[in-house]
Amino acid sequence: MRALDLRSARKVVVLTGAGVSVASGLRPYRGPGGLWTEQPELAARMTAGAAPDDLWHLFGPLRGELARAEPNAAHRALAALEARVPLTVITQNIDGLHQRAGSQSVVELHGALGRSRCVACDRVTEDLVPHVTAPRCECGGALRPDVVLFEEPLPVDAEYAAKRALRDCDLFLAIGTSGTVSPASNFVRSAGTRARTPSTSTSPRWSLRTRRSVRPCSGARRRCSPRSSASSDERRGSREATRLPFAA
Repeated sequence: MRALDLRSARKVVVLTGAGVSVASGLRPYRGPGGLWTEQPELAARMTAGAAPDDLWHLFGPLRGELARAEPNAAHRALAALEARVPLTVITQNIDGLHQRAGSQSVVELHGALGRSRCVACDRVTEDLVPHVTAPRCECGGALRPDVVLFEEPLPVDAEYAAKRALRDCDLFLAIGTSGTVSPASNFVRSAGTRARTPSTSTSPRWSLRTRRSVRPCSGARRRCSPRSSASSDERRGSREATRLPFAA
């Protein structure tokens, strides 16, 4: 694979999906071995308005998997790249592995499984305990995982940070994501209206394609669930993603 020359890049944005974390031992949501593939009913239960106890029944075991996971070569490569060029990672993942690998500029579109949020006062705390039932906040409200469910809006701060990064970037990469679920699927268009050389890498072989003319995004945007764009393509491509060639 020909190395991607980043010497002329002034601001890089990288969108990542579930495929990036498969090599760390975390299952995708879709595709062979995916959580929703093995238990299709889970997707219907990860919906706005779900009871906190039900959410812990779903996400508690995932915290156990997260506690055993370590950043892989793809996470480390992106962290190393950030030390060489201005770079922002916009991730659909909720595992926090980019930060653990050393990435500093990370936008978590779908929240983080390593945090809990009070349904009453919105207080957010770091929390990796695999709860079975909902613990209580200091205010008495129930705590839930701080992740975005189906039919819930994206966090305002995360959405703003993503839009700002896309507005300013001159190189866009997508790694480990099928790029089929909005709003993330529109990011290449958002970057394309402003960036000089936005590129995407969404296939299992991670071929890079330069898009010099991209139409602006149009139409209503649909909110999405945590890591909802994970696919079988992502899972198969995770090992390729750990061998990204960069030249700077």
